[in-house]
Amino acid sequence: MNPQTDAPPTDAPQTPPTPGALDGLRILDLSRILAAPLAGQMLGDLGADVIKIEQPGRGDDARQYGPPFAQGDSDAQLAAFFISANRNKRSVTLDFTTDRGRELLLDLVAQCDVVLENFRPGVLDRRGLGWKALHARFPRLVMCSVTGFGQDGPYRERPGYDGIFQALSGMMGASGLPDGVPGAGPMKSGLSLIDILTGLYLSTAVLAAIRHRDRTGEGQYLDVSLLDCGIASLSHYAENYLVSGEVPVRRGNGGFGGIPSQAFACADGKLIFIVATTNPQFARTCAAMGRPELVEDPRFDSIAARIEHRTELLDVLEHVFAERPAQHWLDVLEAADVPVSPVNDISEALADPQVRHRELQVSMPHPAYGELPTLRYPIRLSATPVQRYTAPPELGADTHDVLQSLLGLDDAEVAKLAADGVI
Repeated sequence: MNPQTDAPPTDAPQTPPTPGALDGLRILDLSRILAAPLAGQMLGDLGADVIKIEQPGRGDDARQYGPPFAQGDSDAQLAAFFISANRNKRSVTLDFTTDRGRELLLDLVAQCDVVLENFRPGVLDRRGLGWKALHARFPRLVMCSVTGFGQDGPYRERPGYDGIFQALSGMMGASGLPDGVPGAGPMKSGLSLIDILTGLYLSTAVLAAIRHRDRTGEGQYLDVSLLDCGIASLSHYAENYLVSGEVPVRRGNGGFGGIPSQAFACADGKLIFIVATTNPQFARTCAAMGRPELVEDPRFDSIAARIEHRTELLDVLEHVFAERPAQHWLDVLEAADVPVSPVNDISEALADPQVRHRELQVSMPHPAYGELPTLRYPIRLSATPVQRYTAPPELGADTHDVLQSLLGLDDAEVAKLAADGVI
């Protein structure tokens, strides 16, 4: 070891990174914007070789979804939105609306295990690139089609984006301040939650389909709908309605289960969020607040009683928490082993000591943009840790390499494709 830096000498052999869990899996990603590209990124994080197909001269529209933009050499710009869903991919520009482009796309499909796409229903079928055509030619292929409403049904042809599905699915209706208070009404999540959740559902389904393919030799088709994923994500809210027949009311920054599970304003105007829904947690909270008598109050002495008398209890707690600043309550509640947190903005969250310790922010070197900051894959795998964070590629950066290494084209053939506008 070098005593000056406590680091290996620069001429020491470097240990190669551990192959990812999905090493050897190749994915052809024809998708754009967020939900399906995010699924492709997750699979790339886990070691899959993800080849992103983009329109020559234009690329994924998400490249322009800014500001903010990362600023690079000269006038180069790359939207932060695009950065968030396209690391660990290779970019190939290919116009598969042309005959030669379609042939090349089929040749690439032959080299891949999975195809991701999010065109509207029927678009790829009309070009001979839909599921039936590809399955007949490549029976081991897994194909995933992500659409707003699915491949069938009365809304099949409609366009849609995340906010549409938050509204239609009931997610907005379950969120927001309750009726009777200022600002009451349904509220969209600030995050593109249905896009993100669809990406998570999709990445899991791809792995299930690959497991089936490896066991049986049979590929399959994944019909993925943002509306379906939004409805499925209602989880216990929907289950409560299905069991009771009662539409859950909006509770603002409160939870829908035990009480208290709520944000409270403190004397300095800052918010804290506490969850003290079990009887022991509630007792410790009351002691920390200096109000131990609340535990004996018959309105609050059980989980069911606190839920029934929600309004009365929250009124008491709101007055108590408003008497002291947020840090006081954080200190005393943490000391009492009560789940509690400040309500952070993004900058505060990323600066949190636990977040920094877990190294959830990483950087990706890029030749034009320098070190691009991003969030790492959140799950730590003991045998196949995620170690590769390759920056999102420039448009078409890997076209020549992929066409030559996978399809065996020579320089002259690639040059002619470029001259003809196919790539």
